[in-house]
Amino acid sequence: MKEKVVLAYSGGLDTSVILRWLIEEKNLDVICFLADLGQEEEIDGVEEKALACGASEVYISDLREEFVRDFVFPMFRSNAIYEGEYLLGTSIARPLIAQEQVRIAKKTGASYVAHGATGKGNDQVRFELSCYSLMPDVKVIAPWREWDLNSRESLIKYAEKHQIPITVTKAKPYSCDRNLLHISFEGGILEDPWNEPKEDMFLLSKSPENAPNTPEYVEIEFEKGDPIAINGEKLSPAALLKELNRLGGEHGVGRVDIVENRFVGMKARGVYETPGGTILLKSRRAMESLTLDREVMFMKDSLAPKYAQLIYNGFWFAPERNMMQAAIDQTQEKVSGIVRVKLYKGNVIVVGRKSDYSLYSADHATFEEDTVYNQGDAEGFIKLNALRLRLQQD
Repeated sequence: MKEKVVLAYSGGLDTSVILRWLIEEKNLDVICFLADLGQEEEIDGVEEKALACGASEVYISDLREEFVRDFVFPMFRSNAIYEGEYLLGTSIARPLIAQEQVRIAKKTGASYVAHGATGKGNDQVRFELSCYSLMPDVKVIAPWREWDLNSRESLIKYAEKHQIPITVTKAKPYSCDRNLLHISFEGGILEDPWNEPKEDMFLLSKSPENAPNTPEYVEIEFEKGDPIAINGEKLSPAALLKELNRLGGEHGVGRVDIVENRFVGMKARGVYETPGGTILLKSRRAMESLTLDREVMFMKDSLAPKYAQLIYNGFWFAPERNMMQAAIDQTQEKVSGIVRVKLYKGNVIVVGRKSDYSLYSADHATFEEDTVYNQGDAEGFIKLNALRLRLQQD
């Protein structure tokens, strides 16, 4: 009996060729798995195509709610941003895909998992670290690290030779990855960091120049750090993020063009659209500014860069990430209330916030006369803080 492998399959050229290659070169029984994370790509016909290419079974898993609820929202509670700009849209999807892949491997008795990530990128690390965390004895096959099919032309020739049903179209001038949180663009015409992305590339957002001339006000309600409603309407996690994407995209919110440092060592240029995530990050921080203690906020913010690095590098299932998550989640117990933002030509402008757990005191902060604060107390406070500075003088 042949050994089994679970292949992360999309139905595109690469994974269709990988499917056949695993059969021909590795003599494996291939089980295909496709994760629906809201990529909006046509999945009708994927099962039939995989079976036609030689797959013995096909699993299509709707993971949209789980993705937002159990991965995106916990990550956003940390306010994590990689290298100051990237909201980790691709990074956070990989551990969930690997988790489902391992679940299917265990269910079907497969010893192997396979993926179509290249040997130059971050995804190979994210997939495999996650798989090894969840199934320590799993065997991983990464065809791009061992085969000699190193070009699109060679893949097409292989597909024709083995009668793999593919639709050959003109190659896109970039590669993209999409889910409910974002869409990314890399490679091709973007490999020169001096080239400005063409406007017809973008899928989720209008350009700020073409966005409406009238701002739109949006109210987002939070409960224990997570958004639960937009403009008073409660929505499921996936539906809420999709609606934020629509609102942000209409107003040109969430475009980022960066050169980032990949975990494997090289720099790479990436262009991202994350309209809903951008709104969520800005509004969440506004809610925290009202409800978090100063020192708690400072310590939490100091964790965010490391947390972002862990997600980017593929350590979602690592014990240090779990430890940080527990600390972060504890800070969110009273991060509840409503934030009002104004969306206007690429900008998310916070214009209001309120909470039953607000730590803001108008009586103390007022510039008018008050009866709760003795301004004279500040003199001793300043002198005590100045003591060590004064002692340093020659």
